Amino acid sequence: MQKTYYPKPDEISQDWVLVDANDQNLGRLSTQIATLLLGKHKASFTPGVEVGDFVVVLNARRIRVTGNKLDDKMYYSHSGYPGGLKTVKLRDQLAKHPDRVIRAAVWGMLPHNRFGRKLLKKLKIYSGPEHPHAAQQPKRLD
Repeated sequence: MQKTYYPKPDEISQDWVLVDANDQNLGRLSTQIATLLLGKHKASFTPGVEVGDFVVVLNARRIRVTGNKLDDKMYYSHSGYPGGLKTVKLRDQLAKHPDRVIRAAVWGMLPHNRFGRKLLKKLKIYSGPEHPHAAQQPKRLD
């Protein structure tokens, strides 16, 4: 009988990966980020175990979308009060909070539970080309 492999805490190595979002497609970039966060690119991947890497995304405001998504795609939030629904177009969200666009896309590809929320904290998004994580020596993703 074959035993299931379960990585021990000292066997898990979490790297830092640098991703440049300049002229990248939003959906394709988000799937790559979700794969890195979950750790599916590693041989030691185990569901429900935090084996993924930290991801630093640069140039979030320079992301690309196809079609009419800039005007048709909406982001919704509700205050909890009657009539408290707010909608924001993708174009306005990119202008004001470009990090939220990528975070929302990646969150849709992660598990919607405690584990997914823990993984999302390992995602660092910056709208410009600078980041404060030079001490972690992130590796650039091709």
